[in-house]
Amino acid sequence: MNIVKFIYVFFISMVPVIELRGAIPIGLSPMWGDPLPVVPLYIVCILGNMIPMPFIYLFARRILIWGSEVKLPKWLKWINSIFKFMLNKGEKAGRDITKKTGRSVFVALALFVGIPLPGTGGWTGALAASILGLDFKKSIISILIGIFLAGVIMGLVSSGIFSFVF
Repeated sequence: MNIVKFIYVFFISMVPVIELRGAIPIGLSPMWGDPLPVVPLYIVCILGNMIPMPFIYLFARRILIWGSEVKLPKWLKWINSIFKFMLNKGEKAGRDITKKTGRSVFVALALFVGIPLPGTGGWTGALAASILGLDFKKSIISILIGIFLAGVIMGLVSSGIFSFVF
């Protein structure tokens, strides 16, 4: 077991768009010699993927608030308007979604993060939860569940269990 390979997949798991969806197949591929053991690889990839999530959640909304309030020259005031629009739209959508769905919004967030499709994942889920104004603790737990799901799906796909479909 080579620690350098684990460090690579750990950092690959942190990269937006790639996340653990790309790190698990890389860790299981024989391109570096022997594939990494599944359970430690899975744990390292989940840890790597989860580290940025609280920061994304906590700072995305603050950046929108800052962008809507920052003092700009008159000819750049349109930038404030864009940030205000995104912030107001996100808050309204968050209230509407929570009112309509209640608890199921967190199940939907977990599925959104967990199903490995382009444009979905932990980064996008944390950003959406932040902008929608969802509860921090519930959102992070929901994103963690989604990352677990994505890891299982990618592990099964990478190991060839679904090869009969393709």
